[in-house]
Amino acid sequence: MDTRFARFVKDFPGRLAMPLDAYAGLAITGESVEDLVSVPSTQFKAIMALNDRYRTRVLVTATDPTAEAEAFGCEARLTPRDLPAVVGRRVTRSEDIASLPDVVPGDARTRVPIETAWRLTAESEEGTPVLGAMLGPFSLACRIFGAAEAVEAASSREPEMIEALLDVVTGFLCRYALAFRETGAWGVIVAEHEAGKLSPEGLARFSAPFVKRIIKAAEEPDFAVIYLANGARIDYLGCALESGAGIYHFGAAMDMATALAKVDSEVVLCGNLDAQALFHKATPQAVGDATRALLEATRGHRNFVISSGSDIPPSAPLANLNAFYRTVAEFNK
Repeated sequence: MDTRFARFVKDFPGRLAMPLDAYAGLAITGESVEDLVSVPSTQFKAIMALNDRYRTRVLVTATDPTAEAEAFGCEARLTPRDLPAVVGRRVTRSEDIASLPDVVPGDARTRVPIETAWRLTAESEEGTPVLGAMLGPFSLACRIFGAAEAVEAASSREPEMIEALLDVVTGFLCRYALAFRETGAWGVIVAEHEAGKLSPEGLARFSAPFVKRIIKAAEEPDFAVIYLANGARIDYLGCALESGAGIYHFGAAMDMATALAKVDSEVVLCGNLDAQALFHKATPQAVGDATRALLEATRGHRNFVISSGSDIPPSAPLANLNAFYRTVAEFNK
């Protein structure tokens, strides 16, 4: 489907930049990671602080790796400076799936990005795209079942149990995507961070079909469902495309120039500068060089958005974001 956000990308004069940098905004506001994932006003202020500093053209809520899992009964560890993490496993056997709660969007901390999206759409400049962000089905299953255990079970041991868990969480995620749509957001990023730990065939069985269900439930001409398959390489591309999404977001493992050559020009690809190795750990010079190289490699493709491969860590230096935005601005002159 040719959504409003896809048209915005293709009509944008120059190269659109959309790093996933909500956590980096804390370096400006001085607030904590724990507050950002717990208090909508803190997340809103971090996103808008970046907007004020860089004149960002797209506003994206933070991807919280624990909120949905906590709503399903998992224990989450929240700290002032580090990304949240799930502690332990909520499901260890098939019988546990039936005992999972019937989660409603807005339960526990799932309300935080929804309320943030409401405020972003209400208070941002007219015509500014707002995107929500949530975990994808396999990534949420990994939080509930354990990442290594879910990958092992999906690969050989108990694939049917993982599919049963995926069925439960996908039902909630369909409703969650609809809750983002109700805010007036232009779309939602469905973050399948763990999908790249599967084989391509595993992604085709345990991720893409369930993301497809979310697309069928929520996507409309004015609302895009963006499939973020962090860790996916070029040999995963065909399997990811089976989801039917119109927009894909890939991590640093993807050969973006080759991927753009393989997809139809109507399909939008986003990515894929390494959030850890570049934005978090590298020098501003290295960030600028890598940004410039990716811009040159993708020159001529209107269906590309330059971004970080995943959420930039909260401790990433703003000097690296400065280098990224400066390089994109120079390219767009």
